[in-house]
Amino acid sequence: MGGRRIFRSLIWVFLFLVMNSCVIYNWEAHTMYQRNIVNQPFDAIIVPGIPFDGQQWDDVMKLRVLWAVHLYKAGITEHIIFSGSAVYSHFVESEIMKQYAIALGVDSNDILIETKAEHSSENVYYSFVMAREHAWTNVAVATDLVQVKMIRKFVEIKSIPVSFLAAKITVIENMTYPDTIIIDTLKAYVPNFKSIVETQTPKYRWNGTLGKNIDFRKYK
Repeated sequence: MGGRRIFRSLIWVFLFLVMNSCVIYNWEAHTMYQRNIVNQPFDAIIVPGIPFDGQQWDDVMKLRVLWAVHLYKAGITEHIIFSGSAVYSHFVESEIMKQYAIALGVDSNDILIETKAEHSSENVYYSFVMAREHAWTNVAVATDLVQVKMIRKFVEIKSIPVSFLAAKITVIENMTYPDTIIIDTLKAYVPNFKSIVETQTPKYRWNGTLGKNIDFRKYK
Protein backbone atom coordinates (compact mmCIF):
# COMPACT_ATOMS: atom_id res chain seq x y z
CA MET A 1 0.00 0.00 0.00
CA GLY A 2 2.81 2.36 0.90
CA GLY A 3 4.48 1.70 -2.44
CA ARG A 4 1.31 2.67 -4.27
CA ARG A 5 1.05 5.94 -2.31
CA ILE A 6 4.66 6.77 -3.18
CA PHE A 7 4.02 5.95 -6.86
CA ARG A 8 0.91 8.15 -6.94
CA SER A 9 2.79 10.94 -5.21
CA LEU A 10 5.59 10.76 -7.78
CA ILE A 11 3.03 10.92 -10.59
CA TRP A 12 1.48 14.06 -9.09
CA VAL A 13 4.91 15.64 -8.64
CA PHE A 14 5.73 14.85 -12.28
CA LEU A 15 2.45 16.31 -13.52
CA PHE A 16 2.97 19.42 -11.39
CA LEU A 17 6.44 19.96 -12.81
CA VAL A 18 5.20 19.52 -16.39
CA MET A 19 2.30 21.93 -15.88
CA ASN A 20 4.51 24.42 -14.09
CA SER A 21 7.13 24.29 -16.85
CA CYS A 22 4.40 25.03 -19.43
CA VAL A 23 3.24 28.03 -17.40
CA ILE A 24 6.80 29.33 -17.10
CA TYR A 25 7.45 28.78 -20.83
CA ASN A 26 4.29 30.67 -21.82
CA TRP A 27 5.09 33.52 -19.44
CA GLU A 28 8.68 33.89 -20.66
CA ALA A 29 7.69 33.68 -24.33
CA HIS A 30 4.92 36.25 -23.85
CA THR A 31 7.20 38.62 -21.96
CA MET A 32 9.89 38.40 -24.65
CA TYR A 33 7.30 38.88 -27.38
CA GLN A 34 5.86 42.00 -25.76
CA ARG A 35 9.34 43.46 -25.32
CA ASN A 36 10.37 42.93 -28.95
CA ILE A 37 7.14 43.27 -30.91
CA VAL A 38 7.45 47.06 -30.68
CA ASN A 39 10.06 46.75 -33.44
CA GLN A 40 7.58 45.39 -35.99
CA PRO A 41 7.15 45.14 -38.87
CA PHE A 42 10.38 43.24 -39.35
CA ASP A 43 12.11 43.09 -42.71
CA ALA A 44 12.71 39.40 -42.07
CA ILE A 45 12.65 36.72 -39.42
CA ILE A 46 15.31 34.01 -39.11
CA VAL A 47 13.99 30.52 -38.43
CA PRO A 48 16.66 27.91 -37.52
CA GLY A 49 16.27 24.45 -38.97
CA ILE A 50 15.95 21.04 -37.40
CA PRO A 51 16.61 17.56 -38.87
CA PHE A 52 13.94 15.93 -41.05
CA ASP A 53 13.52 12.14 -41.19
CA GLY A 54 12.03 11.99 -44.66
CA GLN A 55 8.53 11.18 -43.43
CA GLN A 56 6.75 13.97 -41.57
CA TRP A 57 7.82 17.08 -39.70
CA ASP A 58 8.28 16.49 -35.98
CA ASP A 59 6.75 18.63 -33.23
CA VAL A 60 9.71 21.03 -33.03
CA MET A 61 9.83 21.71 -36.77
CA LYS A 62 6.05 22.08 -36.78
CA LEU A 63 6.22 24.63 -33.96
CA ARG A 64 8.91 26.72 -35.69
CA VAL A 65 7.22 26.68 -39.10
CA LEU A 66 3.77 27.43 -37.73
CA TRP A 67 5.14 30.31 -35.66
CA ALA A 68 6.87 31.74 -38.73
CA VAL A 69 3.66 31.39 -40.76
CA HIS A 70 1.70 33.17 -38.03
CA LEU A 71 4.16 36.08 -37.89
CA TYR A 72 4.07 36.39 -41.68
CA LYS A 73 0.29 36.27 -42.03
CA ALA A 74 -0.13 38.70 -39.13
CA GLY A 75 2.03 41.22 -40.98
CA ILE A 76 4.69 41.17 -38.29
CA THR A 77 7.36 40.23 -40.85
CA GLU A 78 7.64 40.74 -44.58
CA HIS A 79 10.05 37.88 -45.27
CA ILE A 80 11.13 34.57 -43.77
CA ILE A 81 14.65 33.17 -43.87
CA PHE A 82 14.71 29.46 -43.12
CA SER A 83 18.21 28.31 -42.23
CA GLY A 84 19.82 24.90 -42.14
CA SER A 85 21.87 22.50 -44.22
CA ALA A 86 21.59 18.71 -44.47
CA VAL A 87 23.24 18.04 -41.12
CA TYR A 88 22.02 14.79 -39.58
CA SER A 89 19.91 13.45 -42.44
CA HIS A 90 19.79 13.48 -46.24
CA PHE A 91 17.41 16.45 -46.28
CA VAL A 92 18.27 20.15 -46.38
CA GLU A 93 16.38 21.46 -43.37
CA SER A 94 15.70 24.95 -44.70
CA GLU A 95 14.23 23.62 -47.97
CA ILE A 96 11.91 21.26 -46.12
CA MET A 97 10.68 24.07 -43.86
CA LYS A 98 10.20 26.34 -46.87
CA GLN A 99 7.98 23.77 -48.55
CA TYR A 100 5.81 23.40 -45.46
CA ALA A 101 5.47 27.19 -45.20
CA ILE A 102 4.42 27.47 -48.84
CA ALA A 103 1.86 24.71 -48.33
CA LEU A 104 0.48 26.76 -45.43
CA GLY A 105 0.00 29.86 -47.56
CA VAL A 106 3.26 31.81 -47.47
CA ASP A 107 4.25 33.38 -50.82
CA SER A 108 7.37 31.61 -52.08
CA ASN A 109 8.75 34.99 -53.21
CA ASP A 110 8.87 36.06 -49.57
CA ILE A 111 10.96 33.09 -48.45
CA LEU A 112 14.73 32.75 -48.57
CA ILE A 113 16.69 29.68 -47.57
CA GLU A 114 20.17 29.61 -46.07
CA THR A 115 21.77 26.22 -46.72
CA LYS A 116 25.21 26.43 -45.12
CA ALA A 117 24.51 26.47 -41.38
CA GLU A 118 25.09 23.35 -39.30
CA HIS A 119 24.58 24.86 -35.83
CA SER A 120 22.23 27.37 -34.20
CA SER A 121 24.91 30.05 -34.00
CA GLU A 122 25.54 29.64 -37.71
CA ASN A 123 21.79 29.76 -38.43
CA VAL A 124 21.69 33.24 -36.97
CA TYR A 125 24.97 34.54 -38.36
CA TYR A 126 24.69 33.30 -41.95
CA SER A 127 21.04 34.34 -42.16
CA PHE A 128 21.78 37.81 -40.80
CA VAL A 129 24.53 38.22 -43.42
CA MET A 130 21.98 37.18 -46.05
CA ALA A 131 19.51 39.74 -44.69
CA ARG A 132 22.13 42.48 -44.90
CA GLU A 133 22.81 41.55 -48.52
CA HIS A 134 19.15 42.34 -49.18
CA ALA A 135 19.45 45.63 -47.25
CA TRP A 136 17.22 44.28 -44.49
CA THR A 137 18.24 45.79 -41.18
CA ASN A 138 15.25 45.13 -38.92
CA VAL A 139 15.57 41.39 -38.31
CA ALA A 140 14.31 38.99 -35.65
CA VAL A 141 15.02 35.39 -34.73
CA ALA A 142 11.78 33.42 -34.46
CA THR A 143 12.01 30.01 -32.83
CA ASP A 144 11.13 28.10 -29.67
CA LEU A 145 12.13 29.52 -26.31
CA VAL A 146 14.58 26.69 -25.61
CA GLN A 147 16.62 27.55 -28.70
CA VAL A 148 16.40 31.27 -27.95
CA LYS A 149 18.06 30.61 -24.61
CA MET A 150 20.78 28.60 -26.36
CA ILE A 151 21.74 31.28 -28.90
CA ARG A 152 21.00 34.54 -27.12
CA LYS A 153 24.40 34.63 -25.39
CA PHE A 154 26.18 34.14 -28.73
CA VAL A 155 24.18 36.99 -30.26
CA GLU A 156 24.99 39.28 -27.33
CA ILE A 157 28.72 38.48 -27.41
CA LYS A 158 28.96 39.13 -31.16
CA SER A 159 26.64 42.17 -30.96
CA ILE A 160 24.44 40.91 -33.78
CA PRO A 161 21.50 43.34 -33.93
CA VAL A 162 18.50 41.01 -33.95
CA SER A 163 15.36 40.83 -31.86
CA PHE A 164 13.93 37.58 -30.48
CA LEU A 165 10.36 36.38 -30.94
CA ALA A 166 9.96 33.16 -28.97
CA ALA A 167 7.07 31.00 -30.15
CA LYS A 168 3.87 31.41 -28.15
CA ILE A 169 2.32 27.98 -27.61
CA THR A 170 -1.13 29.47 -27.02
CA VAL A 171 -1.08 31.09 -30.47
CA ILE A 172 0.03 27.90 -32.22
CA GLU A 173 -2.59 25.81 -30.44
CA ASN A 174 -5.31 28.03 -31.93
CA MET A 175 -4.00 27.83 -35.49
CA THR A 176 -5.83 25.68 -38.03
CA TYR A 177 -3.97 23.68 -40.65
CA PRO A 178 -4.38 20.34 -42.46
CA ASP A 179 -3.68 17.18 -40.48
CA THR A 180 -1.53 15.93 -43.33
CA ILE A 181 0.62 18.13 -45.56
CA ILE A 182 2.26 16.54 -48.58
CA ILE A 183 5.52 18.08 -49.80
CA ASP A 184 8.08 17.06 -52.39
CA THR A 185 10.94 15.86 -50.20
CA LEU A 186 13.11 15.09 -53.23
CA LYS A 187 13.69 18.83 -53.69
CA ALA A 188 15.59 18.79 -50.41
CA TYR A 189 17.27 15.41 -50.79
CA VAL A 190 21.09 15.24 -50.84
CA PRO A 191 22.52 12.05 -52.37
CA ASN A 192 25.77 10.54 -51.12
CA PHE A 193 25.13 12.25 -47.78
CA LYS A 194 27.25 11.80 -44.68
CA SER A 195 26.09 12.94 -41.26
CA ILE A 196 28.00 15.61 -39.39
CA VAL A 197 28.73 12.91 -36.80
CA GLU A 198 30.73 11.05 -39.44
CA THR A 199 32.52 14.04 -40.95
CA GLN A 200 33.42 16.11 -37.88
CA THR A 201 35.08 15.34 -34.57
CA PRO A 202 33.16 15.97 -31.32
CA LYS A 203 35.48 18.90 -30.56
CA TYR A 204 34.90 20.50 -33.95
CA ARG A 205 31.13 20.08 -33.58
CA TRP A 206 31.25 21.65 -30.11
CA ASN A 207 33.22 24.60 -31.47
CA GLY A 208 30.56 24.91 -34.15
CA THR A 209 27.86 25.05 -31.51
CA LEU A 210 29.74 27.94 -29.89
CA GLY A 211 30.13 29.70 -33.24
CA LYS A 212 33.90 29.26 -33.29
CA ASN A 213 33.97 27.85 -36.82
CA ILE A 214 32.51 31.03 -38.34
CA ASP A 215 34.63 33.46 -40.34
CA PHE A 216 33.40 36.72 -38.81
CA ARG A 217 35.28 38.86 -41.31
CA LYS A 218 32.12 38.72 -43.43
CA TYR A 219 30.20 40.56 -40.73
CA LYS A 220 31.01 44.15 -39.83
